[in-house]
Amino acid sequence: MIKKRIIGIISVLSFVFVLTGCGSSESNSEAANLGDELDYTITGIEPGAGAMGLAEDTIAGYENLNDWELFESSTAGMLTELGAAIDNEEPIVIVGWNPHWMFASYDLKYLEDPKGTMGRDEGIHTIVRTGLEEDFPEAYEVLDRFNWEIEDMEAVMNDAQDMEFAEAATKWIDTNQDKVKEWTEGVDMVQGKEFELVATPWDSELASGEVIKQVLEQQGFEVTVTPVDPAVLFQSIAQGEGDASVAPWLPVTHGPFFEQYKDDIIDLGTNLTGAKNGIVVPSYMDIDSIEDLPAK
Repeated sequence: MIKKRIIGIISVLSFVFVLTGCGSSESNSEAANLGDELDYTITGIEPGAGAMGLAEDTIAGYENLNDWELFESSTAGMLTELGAAIDNEEPIVIVGWNPHWMFASYDLKYLEDPKGTMGRDEGIHTIVRTGLEEDFPEAYEVLDRFNWEIEDMEAVMNDAQDMEFAEAATKWIDTNQDKVKEWTEGVDMVQGKEFELVATPWDSELASGEVIKQVLEQQGFEVTVTPVDPAVLFQSIAQGEGDASVAPWLPVTHGPFFEQYKDDIIDLGTNLTGAKNGIVVPSYMDIDSIEDLPAK
């Protein structure tokens, strides 16, 4: 009787082990399939972008990503790939950030980053050239007061999907006069003084640049917005070729450029808090961490 019971227990345990083995094999197979579907590739944006440098650090920092590739594209190209994947409910892994309209348009999530290689929450800063306060005290005062929320920037970006950035900025200014008044109240008007804002060529900074352009124009300035790469942005402000920028992400994304030029620029502090870079996937993908991405 005892012998039969032992045999029965062994049979049950054997069955359980078989099931467990099958489950593990199936799980490994699913992970491998995900990697194959993704071609072990993270879809990125413009080479040289701060978020791309962080993504390169991430691939180097996680053992499971050692054989993954970071595909250099453009912001527009990445968004096209993202939209196509979501339309077909296919997997995709991208370099993402917010503020950005993609988070309002799509159901996305950041993958957890246990190693912190994609940085932490950042602020978007306002920087100006040396001597701006003496040359253009009115513009300096407006820029020093400029501060808004992620929701404000994303509202301009969302509207700019269906209209020009200039029109989207005008719409935001018209509906947020109380906030604009905080930046401009008591500031003297000028007449026709030329002013150059320097921006990076991304939707978030095109939004802030256009808003500040129009606010300064209402004060009487003639404003030009020049989009350039981040390294050129800091160099132009440091050398006095541009007057100001409301685009730098600090302390991580544009940190190296800031360190290089910090002695030759004036940092007026954050104009927006809570900005973030990360590795992003559609919410329907059943992974939660960068460590969940399968090794090749």
